[in-house]
Amino acid sequence: MSPALSAKRNRPAGESLVWFTASALGLCLLMIGGLIAIILTNGLGFFWPRPLVEFTLKEGSKRLAEISAHEGIPNPGHPDHLLNKRTLLKVGNRDLRGIDFEWVNDADVVKREAPADAWFVERREYGPFLGFLVRISEGGREIASSPEAVATRLAAGLEAAERDRAVIRRIERNDIGAINLRLEQARLSLRSLDLKARANPGADQKAERDRIATAVAADQQQYATRQKELEEIVAKASSATLVLRSASGEEKELRLLDIYRAYPANQLSWLERASIYASRLGGFLWDDPREANTEGGIFPAIFGTVMMVFLMTLVVVPTGVLAALYLREYAAQSLLVRIVRIAVNNLAGVPSIVFGVFGLGFFVYTIGGTIDRTFFPDALPTPTYGTGGILWAALTLALLTVPVVIVASEEALAAVPRSIREASLALGATKFQTIVRVVLPSAAPGILTGLILAMARGAGEVAPLMLTGVVKLAPDLPLDGFFPFFHLDRKFMHLGFHIYDVGFQSPNVEAAKPMVYMTTVLLLLIVVLLNLTAIVVRNRLRRRFQAGAF
Repeated sequence: MSPALSAKRNRPAGESLVWFTASALGLCLLMIGGLIAIILTNGLGFFWPRPLVEFTLKEGSKRLAEISAHEGIPNPGHPDHLLNKRTLLKVGNRDLRGIDFEWVNDADVVKREAPADAWFVERREYGPFLGFLVRISEGGREIASSPEAVATRLAAGLEAAERDRAVIRRIERNDIGAINLRLEQARLSLRSLDLKARANPGADQKAERDRIATAVAADQQQYATRQKELEEIVAKASSATLVLRSASGEEKELRLLDIYRAYPANQLSWLERASIYASRLGGFLWDDPREANTEGGIFPAIFGTVMMVFLMTLVVVPTGVLAALYLREYAAQSLLVRIVRIAVNNLAGVPSIVFGVFGLGFFVYTIGGTIDRTFFPDALPTPTYGTGGILWAALTLALLTVPVVIVASEEALAAVPRSIREASLALGATKFQTIVRVVLPSAAPGILTGLILAMARGAGEVAPLMLTGVVKLAPDLPLDGFFPFFHLDRKFMHLGFHIYDVGFQSPNVEAAKPMVYMTTVLLLLIVVLLNLTAIVVRNRLRRRFQAGAF
């Protein structure tokens, strides 16, 4: 017998299948790792301040820009296909040029240089402005005209503008927001009195109406006072302006109030670039979005995602565990129970958009409409709960993920040894006490596994949310300082929908790409953190009950 044939016969059975499955696992891990690497590379590099390059073209025009990409020019079927090169420039200045990204053929460039006095200015509207400092004015009076003096004054002016924005934001959201809330409540109270007057025409409502009118008059006077104060602050803050010159020679005047950040892009040290990177990253996490969600931060989307997953978990865990307990511990194993199990397993395969349609029809229109007619008739025809909101979105996702929790919980309950149940019953415990104090704690690791799967799926679903409450922009969070603090009827932002909206609905594709990558990174991070928290709790419970078994 040949050595090769002998080795083949001595090889353990199934070894080739082991190598095949291991290779498949390695390939999957490689693809996942590559995808995450691409997302991280394109996302995390977005906030790093790049140098500005001034391009002089053959026809004499100039472009001051960041270099965003460099590639070959496609020309299929010709010898020069991908041989000639072109560069994608982030030129900014959308209000002057109409575009803020432009492709330039390398063959058309006659000169490239990095001017030391070039500045990158991040502003409220029209994207960044790339140009040169000209002068800075305050109250119509020029206070600095040389680049050095303008730069010195600009740093102090931007700090003052940041303080002014904070004051304006506080007055608008807290002071004026509270007044508007009281005025709306007064309007609803008057509406309620009108409805009561129709039902009981003889009722005396004069005292109540006078009280409401007095309160409204006081609030309106206070509103006028705060509005005047706000206008004075805005007018004073708007008096400080900065004039910049573009590479083409056009001048643009900007209010310092509208400028968030400005820096000389070609004079920064490594530490200064790192400081700007950290500041941009912090703003991305904590600020509100602007410029059609292509700039600014995504804090409302982060908050909405986490709160929705939290609400979904509060609903899906007790519901799924109780259903599993009934099916495993109490229900007779009949044909009906087997049909219910089959139905639960099939629900896990129903497309999520079907759950969205059901949530819209049942939760929003049926339950929400009933709540409005019963408890909020004075607000009709404007719906309160009869429209999309974070509560209905969370309930829809709970319905979507409850089959996963039921199946995992039932398997975990079935894995608890029968001898443990019998020992508890033999010691005099009731069945309820056995389930609560023995079975459920022993099955907790498996139940948490189902919770992990439910959270991972719920956090990434988008289609049902589009029908039940998610919106492009929701400046008012579902949680604030106004009673009742948790506003479950409010619409909300979600990271998954934010990715869809910025990536596929934004008119400025090149500006939206980095936001798509960064939002994806953040969504992955949130899902991982939520899952890690559940995994840590599950492992602790598992070690605890394993140690208690000895």
